[in-house]
Amino acid sequence: MRTLITTILMAAAAFPAVASAQSNAELRRDRRDIRQEQRELNQARRFGDRGDIRDERRDVREARQEYREDLNDRNRRFGRNDWRGWRDRNQALYARGNWRAPFRYQTFRPGLRIGQPYYARSYWIADPWRYRLPPARGYQRWVRHYGDVMLVDTRRGIVVDVIRGFYR
Repeated sequence: MRTLITTILMAAAAFPAVASAQSNAELRRDRRDIRQEQRELNQARRFGDRGDIRDERRDVREARQEYREDLNDRNRRFGRNDWRGWRDRNQALYARGNWRAPFRYQTFRPGLRIGQPYYARSYWIADPWRYRLPPARGYQRWVRHYGDVMLVDTRRGIVVDVIRGFYR
């Protein structure tokens, strides 16, 4: 009986990792398909006729749509956006308040390198679990930037993720 329970617990612990690996593999495959379709579209633009270009554009559009669907499925499955419902039920926690930085508001996007003043320790969100944000790993920190929240790699200054309009 003890062996059965131990086996069930081990399987339950391993399942999310397997699901995550499968999901990541799907996303990699979708990105690879997008690149291949884009190459074929470029080839059609150089040497094909209008029909070929139209077909290749449709293929690229479908590959991108499939990627978005898989990404949304993964986010939904792993609770990426579970903070939205929590925010709607606990609006006082997300009140914008009188918060100002010594620099102007600027929109950031993932992959951008930003200066250290934007992610200084005074802007770190000390308790991201309170807001139901995904955990920050390693040198990553959740940082408040006016009404937005950014996940920043503090070693390199690269924005990993941005949630716009997080604070109301």
